Amino acid sequence: MSGPIVTTSPDGGMTDAVRRAALRRMRTVAVSLLVFAAAVYVVTLDRDGFWGYVNAGAEASMVGAIADWFAVTALFKHPLGLPIPHTALIPKRKDDLGKGLEQFVGENFLQEDIIRERILAVGIAQRVADWLAVEANAKRVVEEVADLAAIALSKVRPDHIESLVNDALVPRFREEPVSPLLGGLLDEALADDLHHGLVDLTLNELHDWLIANPETVHEVIGERAPWWAPDSVNTYVINRLHTEMVRWMSEIRSQPDHRARRALDSMLQTLATDLQHNPETQDRAERLKNRVLDHPAVIRTAIAMWSALRSALVKSLDDPAGAVNQRLLTEVDVLATRLANDPGLRQRIDHWAADLAVFAIDRYGSELTAVITHTIERWDGKEAAQRIELHVGRDLQFIRINGTIVGGLVGVLIHAISVGLGH
Repeated sequence: MSGPIVTTSPDGGMTDAVRRAALRRMRTVAVSLLVFAAAVYVVTLDRDGFWGYVNAGAEASMVGAIADWFAVTALFKHPLGLPIPHTALIPKRKDDLGKGLEQFVGENFLQEDIIRERILAVGIAQRVADWLAVEANAKRVVEEVADLAAIALSKVRPDHIESLVNDALVPRFREEPVSPLLGGLLDEALADDLHHGLVDLTLNELHDWLIANPETVHEVIGERAPWWAPDSVNTYVINRLHTEMVRWMSEIRSQPDHRARRALDSMLQTLATDLQHNPETQDRAERLKNRVLDHPAVIRTAIAMWSALRSALVKSLDDPAGAVNQRLLTEVDVLATRLANDPGLRQRIDHWAADLAVFAIDRYGSELTAVITHTIERWDGKEAAQRIELHVGRDLQFIRINGTIVGGLVGVLIHAISVGLGH
């Protein structure tokens, strides 16, 4: 549907209003030259000598101006409104024009060699390094990343986490046997003695707790003491048990080769082997896994963990001096420095960018160029002519101007030849 074309250029370029004014000015110049040539022709009509040359030049200028006016006008509409054949070419053949333009762009611009050469010539990595070297730009990148991350985190609601756990994670965990995985991990941990640190930490904490909480030990053991035994006997036994427990923990803690440690290692090794090869142990582990997955606390725990993590991340992202922002700023600075000092890295990134651009054009180039055809097809003939004339019509007026001038010169030349031959 046609209508007035009023667009603006957000990048500060020429607007349609400016183009329209420039087109009117050039039309005025072209028409003025035609009127001037006509006036000269009338004034010098039937004159000989020098004025005969002027008259011949003016006559030829009018012919050239009118011919080129007809040619330019015929592109966009019928000259003088007359339905002359092969005029108003753009309104009549706009769809063919769009297809031809689509093919032209695809065949001459969206080619691998052209794209790759242009991307490599740009030097994307070097430009990124130079841009990030400016502190204000690096901070801007971090601010943008932090804002986008905070927005993305805020969009994830608890029901999304619940759906993820129920619909994606839990079914996958049910299908995947957990026993071989746990057995393999435990086997690797035992082979690398990773569990010894955890055992030492547990022994230290338990030893310190026993020393710091004798009353609790008395209370727990006293509840299980025989009711018929005298209190003094129970107290003596409990004190003795407490002392032995503290001494036993001290021995285990101080002796890396203690028999209790060896027994624990043997038990864990057996468990690791059974988890990988014993069907009965594997079946028990799978049943335990399913009971855990069926427990409502799984969903609540996942939501609580996500909420806590999101809250901590958002709080840190909102703080320019927070740990996350400072870490991002450090990483951006490291990246800028490495790009600036590592030509090999810059070359690899430039080639990656070229490969990515070529892949995108190869995969989606036809869809990109099809936008030209689809856009022009949506215009009606009059609108297409208006839009195209608005962008190229000013330059086409030079054809009319040149036709007027060149026509006049050719007219003078022909008149001179005629005069020469007449003599």
